[in-house]
Amino acid sequence: MIYSRVAGTGSYLPKKIITNHDLEKMVDTTDEWIRTRTGIERRHIAADGETTVDLAEHAARQALAAAGVAPAEVDFIAFGTTTPDLVFPNCGTLLQKRLGCRGAPAFSLETACAGFMYALSIADKYVRCGEARRALVIGAETLSRITDWNDRGTAVLFADGAGAVLLEPSAAPGILSTHLHSDGEYKDLLYCGSGVSTGFGSKLAISMVGSEVFKIAVTKLGQVVDETLAANGLERGALDWLVPHQANIRIIQATARKLEMPMERVIVTVQDHGNTSAASVPLALDVAVRDGRIRRGELLLLEAFGGGFTWGSALIRF
Repeated sequence: MIYSRVAGTGSYLPKKIITNHDLEKMVDTTDEWIRTRTGIERRHIAADGETTVDLAEHAARQALAAAGVAPAEVDFIAFGTTTPDLVFPNCGTLLQKRLGCRGAPAFSLETACAGFMYALSIADKYVRCGEARRALVIGAETLSRITDWNDRGTAVLFADGAGAVLLEPSAAPGILSTHLHSDGEYKDLLYCGSGVSTGFGSKLAISMVGSEVFKIAVTKLGQVVDETLAANGLERGALDWLVPHQANIRIIQATARKLEMPMERVIVTVQDHGNTSAASVPLALDVAVRDGRIRRGELLLLEAFGGGFTWGSALIRF
């Protein structure tokens, strides 16, 4: 039986940084309020002219280098993003051109902060069925482009970044299972109220009912954690690491409590880059791989929750 395994990881953050103290000068907020409620201390913002695909290319090349794979060897690209460079061509195809792997399937998908989880699940299936051997999975965002910097409820949260993994076939289990869900009934709690078919008649900015999003995110992530463990016949203590969506420290802590995991076994990077949506899980994974916390053979649970609502998880033997 063929499995897929993570052969390499990569990430990238733009150079420009906005700290909480910078935000104090922009909106009615304080560093203490932001850190207490979100855990965020700083966020990275793309430069003028710097696009989502620009960020993704840096992360992708890092992942390829870590896996020892030449860009031309990539034969599948799944790209999760909410902030594409263009209406079309899609970001996967734009990235493909830069990497020089012409002719391979390349596409983008939009499931907000769960975009990487959805892209990972699809790429895993293609490797498992033998239709791809080098699958590049990207999560990248320039959320600063759709953030209302006068709205203190959202301006403190969102930022830009990219993360990537390279999947290869393996005889031993790597990605053990993925679990995806969505529920459009919650649309009005977290959305960007403008788009192509609506004529961009509304303001192109994120709207969020934070307190409600928090409650539902904690519930849904708890459920998908249980689903993942049950599907694999595992107890909570079997996990080595939780790699959660880096949205809010309180959501991360609530999920850790559900798993009965000490925070020392949870990868937390939200303080350094805020909520980078589809980029946050692969970004956090890459940070922990490169600093030596996550090692080969360890069991990881990845999870994310996004607007729509969409949510998902992956159990990975790294």
